[in-house]
Amino acid sequence: MDVKTAIETRRAYRSLKKMEITQDIIDTLGNAASLAPSCFNYQPWRFIFVYEERLLKHLFTALTSSNQTWATKASMIIVAFAKKEDDCIIDRDEYNREYYLFDIGQAVSYLVLQATELELVAHPIAGYNPNLVHEILSIPTNYNVITLIIVGKKNSNLEFLSDKQRKTEIERPARLPINKIVFHNRFMEN
Repeated sequence: MDVKTAIETRRAYRSLKKMEITQDIIDTLGNAASLAPSCFNYQPWRFIFVYEERLLKHLFTALTSSNQTWATKASMIIVAFAKKEDDCIIDRDEYNREYYLFDIGQAVSYLVLQATELELVAHPIAGYNPNLVHEILSIPTNYNVITLIIVGKKNSNLEFLSDKQRKTEIERPARLPINKIVFHNRFMEN
């Protein structure tokens, strides 16, 4: 699968079925994330691949109730976390920038596209309790849990999804028109 196809194929599906998580899958996904660009090549990202059944069930308790309705069918959750001190921090009078969020976002995108090529669903979510994730996985508090990535195989059974979730499972949610996100030479309000 080429990159264009992976980008066009990738979807945040919610209907999942269990699959075997192998060391090869973990290595392949981790390696893809490790190849993402970062400021001065600092590589601030860290990932915990949670697939051991008992620990996975415990991690499900950190999910919001709307995510628990579908994400508990996952075979693995990948926790993406970082700390800002591990990446570029530009601190000047006229502007401040912290790159770690941008850089971990790039690594997550690489991982998600690699998962797509492996015909896996890798669905990043924001609906979780970060304090509980820290506690369950013994992540030091100076790290920021950025996202959880729900991983499994796509399932055609949509019975347990809400009507809204079923609809987005069947047809890709609308994307903004290109003229709303791409500008030529300067920003122009549409």
